[in-house]
Amino acid sequence: MTLPVVLTGVALVAMSISGTAIALPNIGRDLDTSGSALNWVVAGYNLAFAAMTLVVGAAADRAGRRRVFIFSAVVFAAGFAGTAAASSIVLVDIARIVSGIGGAGVMAAGGALLASSYDGAARNRAFAFMGTMAGVGIAVGPTLVGGLIAGTGWRGSFVVFAVLGALIALGAGRLAESRADESRTDWLGSTLFVLALSAVMFALLEAPELGWGHPVTVAALAVGGIGFLTFALAQRRSANPILAPELISERRFMGWCLATLTTSIGFLGALVFLPTYLQAVAGHSPATAGLVMLLLTAPVLVTPVVAVTLVNRGLSARLLILAALAFVVVGNFGLLLLGPTNTTSAIAVPLLLIGTGMGTSFGITDGQAMALVPASLVGTAAGFINTLRGAAEALVIAVFSAALLGFLSGRLGDSHYASEVAAGRLSAPTQPSYSGEVAAFTSSWHYTQVGVGGLCLLLSALIALLLLAPQRKKVAHERSSRAQ
Repeated sequence: MTLPVVLTGVALVAMSISGTAIALPNIGRDLDTSGSALNWVVAGYNLAFAAMTLVVGAAADRAGRRRVFIFSAVVFAAGFAGTAAASSIVLVDIARIVSGIGGAGVMAAGGALLASSYDGAARNRAFAFMGTMAGVGIAVGPTLVGGLIAGTGWRGSFVVFAVLGALIALGAGRLAESRADESRTDWLGSTLFVLALSAVMFALLEAPELGWGHPVTVAALAVGGIGFLTFALAQRRSANPILAPELISERRFMGWCLATLTTSIGFLGALVFLPTYLQAVAGHSPATAGLVMLLLTAPVLVTPVVAVTLVNRGLSARLLILAALAFVVVGNFGLLLLGPTNTTSAIAVPLLLIGTGMGTSFGITDGQAMALVPASLVGTAAGFINTLRGAAEALVIAVFSAALLGFLSGRLGDSHYASEVAAGRLSAPTQPSYSGEVAAFTSSWHYTQVGVGGLCLLLSALIALLLLAPQRKKVAHERSSRAQ
């Protein structure tokens, strides 16, 4: 039962990450909300997921992987049930954070269950299946959620996820328990990281409405900055740091880590915010918007296997990842073609390019990065990569939202009005204000995409320098001698 239960949980969590954005316009209309409060529906989940992955994974090693997996599945299901029953956006946001914590536990404890249940080639196959199911979940999430919303409403779609989460918890009751013989966790570093990331995300999401000079925004940014600085200092003194100095000093390892961060930046903005544009401006139904999003997500299902096969047959992994980064950059600049008419045909190729770049990154970055790490640091390195990817995804949502709302506020002259438009609540097409809202929404999207594409381009250039640097020895196993 271990493999089917864990893989079902992984697919469900992945679907919940990629599919929820389809429901945002419906949630906004039903609960009469917009702006940062609505964006927290997605951002809160991703923040909790990113911040809690390391913490819950360490708890699983100590308390028991099956026990934490079951508890996490229950928390995941309870969060979705709470979202479906919520009568206000505040309750929805709280429930989504709860779901994110549960999702982090399902992924972390699920991976630990596979690692403890299989050995050798069987373990490799199990983790290959895990990666495939994550790709399946990301690919079908928007389409599935769109269909559920069309048939049951947005609340019904969340009920379905809650029921599936409960079934996973029941199935996990038949699994064998396992624990680590020795598990040491950098609790101080984990806590500082969670607090700093949360503060920065709060500031970025709330600033467009409160103002960048508002005391709350300034205080949140200060807490985030001090938190990250303290975190960096604590890592230098920790016996088991999340960010081992040996890893940071290895250029190629950091190049591969930045590659996964860059593709996430180029992928997440479109994944989260494009469905609202498709429904509000292009006039698509939730189900149709979900089908359009397959152009972005379907390549993630196919290209990881293709990328690994090409590398195994002798193609340079560095050349392949640079090509993937080029796809992401060109695709994001290609989204400047987005407009209210012929929307799908205009953005089809850019979405396919971004999805292909993201899928290629999924297929090879982790393996290439881990090949540069000695056995003594593989756990730390894996945690660092997953934390970096999760943090990037959470921050991309916040930054993209802040930029989009900022440009809309500048065009429309009112932050509340801009929040309404960004949430997809435009005037009726027969009203005079409709064309202005569409133009403002479209141009604001274009300006934001210029920023995303430009950032991905700069990061890609840095990655090329790191990956093409002269070969250095593997990360040294120096921690014990350094301590002496």
